[in-house]
Amino acid sequence: MYSTIEENYLKAILMLSRDTEDPISTSSIARELDVNAASVTDMIQKRLLRKGLVDYQAYKGVRLTEKGSRVAVTVVRRHRIWEVFLVEKLHYDWEEVHDIAEQLEHVQSTDLIDRLDDFLGHPVVDPHGGPIPGKDGQMRVPPRALLSSMQPGMKARILGVRDDTRELLSFLSANDLLPGTDIEVLEVFSFDQSVRLGTQHGEKTVSRQVTDQVYVGVLENGEGC
Repeated sequence: MYSTIEENYLKAILMLSRDTEDPISTSSIARELDVNAASVTDMIQKRLLRKGLVDYQAYKGVRLTEKGSRVAVTVVRRHRIWEVFLVEKLHYDWEEVHDIAEQLEHVQSTDLIDRLDDFLGHPVVDPHGGPIPGKDGQMRVPPRALLSSMQPGMKARILGVRDDTRELLSFLSANDLLPGTDIEVLEVFSFDQSVRLGTQHGEKTVSRQVTDQVYVGVLENGEGC
């Protein structure tokens, strides 16, 4: 059994480790959790390190141990299964569920989560396109790329988002850029790297700030759109 704050730290380190193999800096964790760096160092040294949940070197950063990774993945599994339940069964919008799931993810009943998973038919992704870890702890990530890496003429299908903040999700909803939407990159503007997209709902222009947060799956042989 781990405290809510310990689980939040472990999940934050796991999420920050998605796109890098380097140790995670205490300043990155502080920004992710909106706390000061001194509090992060104190938590790591006095609790997470002593419990064998992280490896830590001053001025270099922190990594999850195998034990810490298991705990973090379990929290992510709970969070994402709750999000599916809230959207599919209670009909919340996708921009509403993150904060609620942040509370529910700390209900530490494996049996409850497994029953909920069975009830939902074993979903593989959450409403934001995040892969749901299985009972075995494996997080199977489908082939995907960031929208910002796409070139003009390429076609893709929106799979999800890196950042599930309410502001981004509300923007994507308002512009009909939801998971499952097929798009074609029509133009990348050299001035600011914003992108003009073709969709079944018409043309949309989105900023680099948005394209850096949207995951897509490339469509082959002209499929889609």
